[in-house]
Parts: sequence; C-alpha cells; structure tokens
Amino acid sequence: MALTRWSPFSEMSRLRDEMDRMMDRFFELPERRTEFGATMWVPSIDVYDRDGNVVVEAELPGMKREEVEVTLEDSTLTISGEMKREAEKKEEGYYRSERRYGRFMRSIPLPTPVKANEVKAKFEDGVLKVTLPKAEEAAHGKRVPVE
Repeated sequence: MALTRWSPFSEMSRLRDEMDRMMDRFFELPERRTEFGATMWVPSIDVYDRDGNVVVEAELPGMKREEVEVTLEDSTLTISGEMKREAEKKEEGYYRSERRYGRFMRSIPLPTPVKANEVKAKFEDGVLKVTLPKAEEAAHGKRVPVE
C-alpha cells in the first residue's frame, strides 16, 4: 500500500475552486430548469418606488408587445410570454448559440398594495415598464393591457 502525503494547500485550493464554481452558478444569468431538464429563461427586472408608484421594468429584448402578458393577482405581478425562434441558423462557422428562446414567466411580489384599476404597462425598445399606483388596500386579480 502506497502512502500519499497530505497537502493542506492543495485541499484549500480545491475548496476555493468549488466555492468559485458555486458563486458562478449563483450569479449567472437567471434561468430555471423545467421538469424535462430543459432551461426556461427568466427576464431581468428592476423594481423601484417613484412618485407614489411601484415601477417594475423588465428586459425583454427581441420581443413584440403582442407576445407579452401582464397580470396582477393580489400583491403579485406576473409577466409571461414566449420568445420564438424565427429560423434555425445553419451556417458554416456557426459554433455557439447563447440566445434564449421559449416560454417564460416571472412573478414579482409587490412591496405594497396597489390600485389594480390604475395599473399601466408600456413596452418600448425591448423594455416593459409597469407602473402600479400605491393603494391602501390589497388589489384583486386583473389582466393589464400592454401598450
């Protein structure tokens, strides 16, 4: 039986590499695994308070207004839709495809009650901006038209 010498520095290096991989996975672009193992992309958002409104902005590059649905249920705003792939590229020298396609859904818990009847959604230059006026009471379910 051969003896191997223990090296605390190699153990620390291995631990650091594992931590780096874990942090990389944690901070990578948002995506979710579906029950079939495929990934479902999730748009990046900003939520902020401005002039008595809760404002939610979502990045939806390459999408059209008709492909986006916004709903408000109680104190949760849900943005959903589907990004469709126009045609598969089969060109010589095409090595990688990182663009995301397929259905998505993002539910955002709102920090305060909002007036459901006064919610406005605007889609411009690949960014969806939803303005939700603050209210005293919680909102009930409502579909929000996207302009």
